[in-house]
Amino acid sequence: MADTRRLVIVLGDQLDLEAAAFDGFDPAVDTVWMAEVAEESTHVWSGQPRIAVFLAAMRHFAIALQDAGRALVYTRLDAPGNVGSLAAQLAQDLARIRPSELVMTAPGDWRVLQAIQAVAAEAGLPLDVREDRHFFTSVRDFAAHARGRKALRMEHFYREQRRRFQVLMQDDEPAGGQWNYDADNRAAFGPDGPGFLPPRSTFEPDAVTREVLDLVARRFADHPGRLDSFAWPVTRDQALLALQAFITDRLPLFGRYQDALWPGDPWLYHSHLSAALNLKLLNPREVVAAAEAAWRAGHVPLASAEGFIRQILGWREYVRGIYWTRMPGYADANALDAQEDLPAWFWTGATDLACLRDALTQTLAHGYAHHIQRLMVTGLYALMLGVQPRQVHAWYLAVYVDAVEWVELPNTLGMSQYADGGLMGSKPYVATGRYLERMGPHCQGCRYDPAQRSGERACPYTTLYWDFLMRHEARLAAHPRMALQVKNLARLDDADRQAVRVRADAIRRGEVGALHG
Repeated sequence: MADTRRLVIVLGDQLDLEAAAFDGFDPAVDTVWMAEVAEESTHVWSGQPRIAVFLAAMRHFAIALQDAGRALVYTRLDAPGNVGSLAAQLAQDLARIRPSELVMTAPGDWRVLQAIQAVAAEAGLPLDVREDRHFFTSVRDFAAHARGRKALRMEHFYREQRRRFQVLMQDDEPAGGQWNYDADNRAAFGPDGPGFLPPRSTFEPDAVTREVLDLVARRFADHPGRLDSFAWPVTRDQALLALQAFITDRLPLFGRYQDALWPGDPWLYHSHLSAALNLKLLNPREVVAAAEAAWRAGHVPLASAEGFIRQILGWREYVRGIYWTRMPGYADANALDAQEDLPAWFWTGATDLACLRDALTQTLAHGYAHHIQRLMVTGLYALMLGVQPRQVHAWYLAVYVDAVEWVELPNTLGMSQYADGGLMGSKPYVATGRYLERMGPHCQGCRYDPAQRSGERACPYTTLYWDFLMRHEARLAAHPRMALQVKNLARLDDADRQAVRVRADAIRRGEVGALHG
């Protein structure tokens, strides 16, 4: 392969035939390079569903590349000579392929970018890192927005995006006269539950995917999670079908019930499109356009369309900007000096807290949980327990099928754990068990009482809420959005405070919450 001009590096989350890395691709002299390496499943102890999504999507994309007539060097995980590391595999293959230049679309992981840059430098090859056109905005756009701002609120950025791209706009004003419909999008299900739910889009594994599932089950048998219900879209055609099904069947009620919880029902009205988006099987422009078109056609309420579009056009673009303008230091943020270890049962679901057990077991089974389960069930518990943010980050990156570091890290450290001290979130998102009681019926079948903050039946969320306020009382007393909550500590006399501390210490020692035996 001595005449190779450009070697186009394609990573496992860059599965787009129209990516910038392919601009000017000449099949006569250019070659695509892809590799499955164990390192990407072990640098955090990735769950089996996440590993399988990436590998299955990569192998299907390799077929699409060959069908498009693009020369391809593809190393499978189980191939003889696979050295197990992305950088080492690339270095080994460069010696054989001998290209004149390396080209890639900008990756979504700082670690990966640094590794590939080091390989290129060692080989003495130019590396052309091209803008990822998958996003509405560039990192430079976000840097310009962030310049001079002490805090970076998503709402300000989102309104700029709406105006710039004329999404859900009527002239220069937001459709319907307001920018967001949060007040309309916080309903819980009634006592009888959600009733009939439109089915989740599922895709029966084909021969390629079944081969991957068998490989993952063998090679990563000691990793968390299960594969028996694997049905994620792993091709562009499947992703487009999933998009259409969501727009037609679930988006109409998505807004109203997007924060609701219900035991044993992981899918509800959510889109389940984030993995396909993050693998680049879907383009966010087509997703946003489909949601807006459904509203303009009268098929979807404005509150639902806006609530969904805000996640794509607003939040998704915003967290990417935070990541790339704040790394690498952002990964070490720990504004609350949290130092506890993540409970071991986060990897097994072995807890007697009903809401947390439901979120953890479905996460391990499917590699999926919706945003309230991530922020206000698993994330809330870790935040109030005081878990070291890096450990929380590693868990989220490992277990969710849509987890790529550019989106997962800011969501975890900034929004969920308040580790950046308020750069992203206007306050720590802390709450007692009463919040979870309002959003779903888990508390009815739980051994703990969300109304009690101490004693044997006290809900750990409620105990840890008051313990959190006590531990951070001085820090948060003057916080504009936390001061009222901190003032409520005045209701606790010394005996109350001591009782909360005793119960919180028992929770941290694993004497409360964990299932033993």
